[in-house]
Amino acid sequence: LTNYHIPQGAGDIVMIQSDHTGAVDILSAELETADLLGEQRKAQPPPLAAPTMWTTEKMKEFKAKMGKERNGRMVVKRGEVVTVRVPTHPDGKCICWEFATDDYDIGFGIYFDWTTVTSTAITVQVSESSDEEDEEEDEEIDGLSPVGDVERGSRSYLRNRYGEIMPVYRRNSHREVQAGSHQYPGEGIYLLKFDNSYSLLRNKTLFFHVYYTS
Repeated sequence: LTNYHIPQGAGDIVMIQSDHTGAVDILSAELETADLLGEQRKAQPPPLAAPTMWTTEKMKEFKAKMGKERNGRMVVKRGEVVTVRVPTHPDGKCICWEFATDDYDIGFGIYFDWTTVTSTAITVQVSESSDEEDEEEDEEIDGLSPVGDVERGSRSYLRNRYGEIMPVYRRNSHREVQAGSHQYPGEGIYLLKFDNSYSLLRNKTLFFHVYYTS
């Protein structure tokens, strides 16, 4: 569609002729503008608040505790991005997380998928990209790609139903336990991304804990 900037007053009529068929459409400027703006507002999710972040120095205690948990430890291989998908829980109001790594740092960022929650199960996905669009090719938008990197904070251009809470940055998780929380903005799924795509040689051992509070 071509954008035509036409001075419009109350009750103006806009006539648009098709270049292909020659057909003429007559539109009410006032009503059409209101309809288009309404659709645009529906398509864009509301802005997301920043998370609360902190660190602790109790590395040994945290790793020992998570090492005993069934899903408290995983390996993020070189060149990989692990996405932990955490649905909002009907009994919760806030998501909380803690993580640490052995020997080396790792990239971490958090996003939100405004979608209907059908299961409260936490799932893990592994990919070679931090862009959620790569995981669902049928909804990919041509021409949009992530810019930046985990050194400066990568920013992904995701589909309209996705919101960015915090871009991916490298964290000193090998020196301090990285922790944070975020209040539910509504129903949906949190995407916690652990990015090791910048490492060509080293796998990262990740100790991780996620939970909700009411």
